[in-house]
Amino acid sequence: MDLNFITDEHWALVTAYAVKAAGALLVLFIGFWIANALTKVVGRQMSRSDVDQTIINFIRSLVSTGLKILVIIAAAGMVGVETASFIAVFGALAFAVGLALQGTLGHFASGIMLLFFRPYKVGDLVTIGGGQTGTVKELQIFNTVLATLDNKRVIVPNGTVTSNIITNISGQGIIGVELKYGIGYGDSIDKARAVILAVGKECPWILENPAQGVVVAEHGDSSINLATRPFCNSEHYWDTFFYMQENVKKAFDREGISIPFPQRDVHLIQPK
Repeated sequence: MDLNFITDEHWALVTAYAVKAAGALLVLFIGFWIANALTKVVGRQMSRSDVDQTIINFIRSLVSTGLKILVIIAAAGMVGVETASFIAVFGALAFAVGLALQGTLGHFASGIMLLFFRPYKVGDLVTIGGGQTGTVKELQIFNTVLATLDNKRVIVPNGTVTSNIITNISGQGIIGVELKYGIGYGDSIDKARAVILAVGKECPWILENPAQGVVVAEHGDSSINLATRPFCNSEHYWDTFFYMQENVKKAFDREGISIPFPQRDVHLIQPK
């Protein structure tokens, strides 16, 4: 056997495949770059058309994924993989993976539902299922991205979103801030009401309409509990909440209005 012939033949084969592999890698590199560029172009064009940011992010994610799959198929064809066979194998593999990842596909379907029914949009403050509360940053194919009030990034699967109660705090534009203050039974209700309303008028975020009111909500064990619900723009909810909590306490101290702590009278009976 001519070893030189075998070596030359193998070398030619390796060289041919190396060229194809290099070409495939180049196609992947350039193709992914073009896919990212086209995705950005699509996003910019949709932004100029005043399309909602939630839809823009979702479409960009969908376009990016689809283009990259096409690039992978093209690169596979360059190294000798039959494209038709590759697509058939890819389809069968996708079906098998789909059965194994029913939950993931459910998240995708939920993403489509969120896109069309739009219970929230990017920038809304939401609470999902009574648990996570945050500002919607992105609606992706499989997930919704929230930024919490303490600036944590939370990834919530879309299936979890659609299977739970969604509270859109920003949905109406303005929101009532629920506040309660306890005063002593010996304190004047009218005076405490006037103090709370005066603090509310000084708050820069509280709206004049609807007007703020103060009512007696409860006769507690140790206090008369007053309730108020000033309205503000939804983005200033926490600003308003913390302003009122601090400044009502300071105003009560200045006016001599007590905020009683829970107490209990104990009567000792001496045995006869």
